[in-house]
Amino acid sequence: MESLTVELGARSYPILIGDGLIRDIGRHVAPILKRPRTMIVTDSHVADHYLIPLGTSLGMEGISFSSFVLDPGEGTKSWAGLARLTEWLIGEGIERGDHVIALGGGVIGDLVGFACSIVKRGCNFIQVPTTLLAQVDSSVGGKTAINVPAGKNLVGAFHQPAMVVIDPTTLETLPRRELGAGYAEVVKYGLIDDAGFFAWCEANGAALLAGDSAARHKAIAHSVSAKARIVAADERETQDIRALLNLGHSFGHALEAETGYSDRLLHGEAVAAGMVLAHQFSAANGLCPSEDAARVRDHLASVDLPHSLASAGVNTDGAALAAHMAHDKKVRGGKLPLILTRGIGQSFVTDEYGLDAVAAFLDN
Repeated sequence: MESLTVELGARSYPILIGDGLIRDIGRHVAPILKRPRTMIVTDSHVADHYLIPLGTSLGMEGISFSSFVLDPGEGTKSWAGLARLTEWLIGEGIERGDHVIALGGGVIGDLVGFACSIVKRGCNFIQVPTTLLAQVDSSVGGKTAINVPAGKNLVGAFHQPAMVVIDPTTLETLPRRELGAGYAEVVKYGLIDDAGFFAWCEANGAALLAGDSAARHKAIAHSVSAKARIVAADERETQDIRALLNLGHSFGHALEAETGYSDRLLHGEAVAAGMVLAHQFSAANGLCPSEDAARVRDHLASVDLPHSLASAGVNTDGAALAAHMAHDKKVRGGKLPLILTRGIGQSFVTDEYGLDAVAAFLDN
């Protein structure tokens, strides 16, 4: 087992990474529980595989639990889903000192985290991510939210978990498409500020997706370490450090909005296309070598991830996509800061380019 820490002073928390941790989770969470009771929130797909093993492990430590199983998919991360979950938690007699276990992918982690930020004015939660995307990105850092008609993750809160428990063996039951979507977030860490890691991805990404456990462990540990470092430096995204984690997301969220936040385009797939667009926009404006933009496109294409508007299934004009971007929660003073790049591993934040320039680029 590998252990890392997100350094946030009194709110620091551990990230545990190891095969089989779900079946051994009881002894790791028992020391932090205020009372020997917890609540597990998951979705029906994950419950079929991991609810019983996790519950059995808790029982072996004398920890009682109740469980709430939600429908899978982005549709659950909504006002209605939040209402159902908070009412269930209150009905279960949750106390401020209790810990809720979020067992699942990014949807479950985001929803549970947000619910725990508001129930009883704040209670604790433990992230047990079961998708690659959640393991390398969304489970770490305390960003919690739901989607609303105007856009993705527009209602939420910063609320850090008490612990993150990552069991890479859960990826063995993950559909190939979901695995690929998570891999986009792995590539992101190389593109932000680590050209060497991007080169590692070029050499090992196909093996990771094909089931190479060593490559998966390496990708997870490296990604989590990078995110923990960034979150510790800029927890609430006030210094443009954490904002770099949004590479590809401004474009990607617009693609998700255009496809209705549906399984037509998964979040990681949208981020993949968004990262290509960010590099191509940078190249078109003389910021980034065109060869680097081509490397990003070619690598993501080689692992069957969307790498253009067409491959993302989006057929609309630039003005429509720019209109979606205008609702981005990062807008400041009417301007949308974009994460652009001077080359692979050289991302930066700028508000120099207006959405009209983005719309014109997307129409080319």
